[in-house]
Amino acid sequence: MTPRPTHRPPASATRNAAADPRAPERSSRAVAHFSAFRAVVKTAGHLERGFAELFKAHDLSLTQYNVLRILRGSGQEGATCGDVGENLIQHDPDVTRLLDRLDHRGLIERARDTKDRRVVRTRITKAGLALLADLDGPVDDVHDRQLGHLSEERLAELTAILDAVREGKA
Repeated sequence: MTPRPTHRPPASATRNAAADPRAPERSSRAVAHFSAFRAVVKTAGHLERGFAELFKAHDLSLTQYNVLRILRGSGQEGATCGDVGENLIQHDPDVTRLLDRLDHRGLIERARDTKDRRVVRTRITKAGLALLADLDGPVDDVHDRQLGHLSEERLAELTAILDAVREGKA
C-alpha cells in the first residue's frame, strides 16, 4: 500500500487528465495565466494577419508602417533613431536598417540636427505622407472589421487591461 502524500493541492487545482493522465496537477491560477497568455497571443496574431495582407500590397511591413506613423506624428522636427525605437509597437533590434529601407524607397529622409550635429533626425517625406494618406481609410476599415463589434467602453477596458499587463500593475 502506497502512503498518501501529506501535502494535497488545493481543491481548485486542475489536471488535464483527459489529454494525459500523467500530466502534473496545475493550480487554477496557473491554468488561468496560460489561458490569458494564449488568448492574447492568438488575438495578436489574428489582428496582425489582417494588416499584413493590407500592407503587403504596398510592399510594407507592419513595423515599417508603424515607423511612418511615428514620423508623421513627430511633425517637422522629426525623430531620432532612438525616439523611433522607443515608440515602436513591436521591438525591432535593428531600427537603423529599418530606416535604411524606408529611406531607400524615398518615404523618409535623414539629416543632421542643425543645433547638435551628433544627432540625426528622421522625417517623413511627401511620398511617405501620401502613402499613409492612401492607407488611412483601409487601416480604419480593418480596425472596424476586427474591433467594430466592441463598444468604445469595452475597447477602453481592453486597452486598460493590456496596458496593466505590460506595465506589471494590478
